[in-house]
Amino acid sequence: MNIQRFDTNARLSRVVVHGNTAYFSGLTADDRGKDTQGQTAEILAKADAYLETLGVDRNAVLSATIWLRDIGDFDLMNAAWTAWIDAPPARATVEAVLGLPDIRVEIQFTVAIA
Repeated sequence: MNIQRFDTNARLSRVVVHGNTAYFSGLTADDRGKDTQGQTAEILAKADAYLETLGVDRNAVLSATIWLRDIGDFDLMNAAWTAWIDAPPARATVEAVLGLPDIRVEIQFTVAIA
């Protein structure tokens, strides 16, 4: 069984590759002073970097799960998301209590790779 792990620490790996599929852990913004749209844009930039490392682009995103601290920010998140995504994947968005009070959004991806 060949499993690759990227950006690993004591608790998690940011990306795990098994076969032709990559699984991203929940990504959050580093600058948590930004609003939901700003945090979403930063997360999507992180996703771009991981996609580039894997040798694929946004069209390879199979699914995304999005957690929002406040579902009232749905339109703010979608403003950044819609500007970013080319081929919409399967997606779910829910309101959730997130790990730290200044995290407004967290996104997890599943990606097809060659």
